Parts: sequence; C-alpha cells; structure tokens
Amino acid sequence: MAESDRSGRRTDLVHERDTRAVGTRGHDPARYVGQVSPASLTRGEPLGEPAGGLLLDVPTRRGPARVLLERPSGPAGSLLVLGHGAGGDVDAPDLAAVTAAAVAAGVAVARVTQPYRVAGRRAPAPANHLDEAWLDVVPVVRDAVPGCPLVVGGRSSGARVACRTAAELDAAAVVALAFPTHPPGKPERTRVDELPRDRPTLVLNGDRDPFGVPPVVGDMTLHVLPGADHGLKKAVEAVAELVVAWLRARTWAD
Repeated sequence: MAESDRSGRRTDLVHERDTRAVGTRGHDPARYVGQVSPASLTRGEPLGEPAGGLLLDVPTRRGPARVLLERPSGPAGSLLVLGHGAGGDVDAPDLAAVTAAAVAAGVAVARVTQPYRVAGRRAPAPANHLDEAWLDVVPVVRDAVPGCPLVVGGRSSGARVACRTAAELDAAAVVALAFPTHPPGKPERTRVDELPRDRPTLVLNGDRDPFGVPPVVGDMTLHVLPGADHGLKKAVEAVAELVVAWLRARTWAD
C-alpha cells in the first residue's frame, strides 16, 4: 500500500529522470523511468548524479511536479529551492544565472516546475493549487539535501508561492525575484501582504517593472535594478551576484 502523510501526500516514491536525455524545456508529460525513495536520495544511492543535475518527477496532490536538483561538489552550505513564473520555465535567464552562481558557491539548488507546466499548460493554476504542489515537493527535496538551511524562492508567481508558504515550510529565508507587487496598471490591487515579515527576505526588482516594486517590510533587503523590467534579462549577472552575496553574508554560501 502506498504511504502517505496526514495531508494525503505520497511519501513513498519519487521518479528519477536523467537530464542528459530530457531537457527542462517542453515539459512533456512524465515518462517514469525509475522509482526511488526519498531516503535513497538522502544517502545518495542508487542514482548517482548525472551531468547537468538530477531531474525528478515528484507526485503531488495536483499531479506530478518536476525538480531539477543541482548540488555542489562538496557539502552544501544551504538548499535553495526556486519556482518559475506564471507562463515560464525554470530555465528563465535569472533563475539559470542564480542557479549557476549559487552552485559554484557551495549551495544546492532545486528548480521546481509546477504540475500545470509539466502537463503542458501555460495558463497558471489557481494560487492554492500552486501552494499545495509546492508544499508537497519541497519536503522531498529537503530530504535529498538534509542538514542545511532551507531557502525558498523564485521569480514572479514563483516568488509569491515561496512567500506564502515560507512559514509552513519553516524556511530560513526567502529569495524573491521580480516580485509582482500588483497587476500592471492596478497599484490598488497590492500583493504586499504576501511578503514575509518574520524571516529574512531578499527582493530583487527592476525599476522598469510594470508589476511595480514593493516597499520594504519586515526583515527585507530590497535591490532595485536600474534599466531592468519584469524579466530581469538586462540584469541577470547582477541578480546572481546579489543573491550569492546575500547568502554568503548569512554563512549559507562559500
């Protein structure tokens, strides 16, 4: 019988995929090629770590999510779990740049593709569906990289998910890229209340972002990047450097 926790999440398996055979773009429906337990991931067996990271399909209440896990060559100083934007992918330029810089600085990084994108849909799922899938996935990733601080984050919609769920996941901190403070042209529909007040939060937004720039609240570090819009494409190097510097200042990166 399949094991589950009190919320009904499956805890007995994840599905392993090799990124050398399947890329992150396209989000084709999952073709499961193996089954391993989270405990096996924690021990580092029997999978090994293929070049380019380990691609895992993780069951959630909202369908399978996909995780690209990249670990440093030595012990991880922290685990950074990142989510994508509403219609985007985990290989968005800012997410890719942050991942590369953080792994080089001794951080394990997992990029999570939400179930609706794995299923090939571009229209985002409702907020509660996104949160539920994220809450199912992150503990599995955490079991794979135990014994280090958990930092959750993402870009745009993914940043909102990370902010909303940080307390429930007991995350040490949050990294929010291009946090969408309000819908374009509608500043009265603010989302500032989603930002954590009770834990360190790094927010990086462009000064040309039509979704706005949030005010500083709680224990927030805010960087407004000149000339950058919501995609942050003109500032990816600065974004990566600022994230790693912020993690390093907390002894979570080398």
